[in-house]
Amino acid sequence: MIKVFKYIIELDCFDVTPEFKRISEELGLVEWNEVVWIGRFFLMDNDFGEHWFDNWNEREQAEEKAKQLGLISECLFFIDPDRFKDEKDGPCHSSEQRKKFWTDVCKSLHLSIEIIIAEAKMFNEENKKRDEPYIQDLEERINQITNRYKIL
Repeated sequence: MIKVFKYIIELDCFDVTPEFKRISEELGLVEWNEVVWIGRFFLMDNDFGEHWFDNWNEREQAEEKAKQLGLISECLFFIDPDRFKDEKDGPCHSSEQRKKFWTDVCKSLHLSIEIIIAEAKMFNEENKKRDEPYIQDLEERINQITNRYKIL
């Protein structure tokens, strides 16, 4: 299992772990960031999910402190609890409760290599069909990763 995020307590935000970042880059799972595809699962498996961490205001506000911590604010992810409600049949929880819940979820989020690889294969195939850039040696990269983790 690969841990997705590390929690930055001083900023109350998240950064992608180096291991998840490396695997995502190797497999081509980087759109505007490494976790876009995960958000789609979380937000009812639709494209709105890719925006689960659109939080530019929070990043700008944290820029100075992030620099002091040796972090790049544009790479940080802040929980905006209002992104996790649609007001169609609720909300059922307060903003504070949603923030605590999603912070806990992100702190504990681990994904298997298998699900990451499955997503990479699907994403790569879709790019190939749309005549967009894709990874020609994806299977070779997958073999290297599975050998590294001694799985499959």
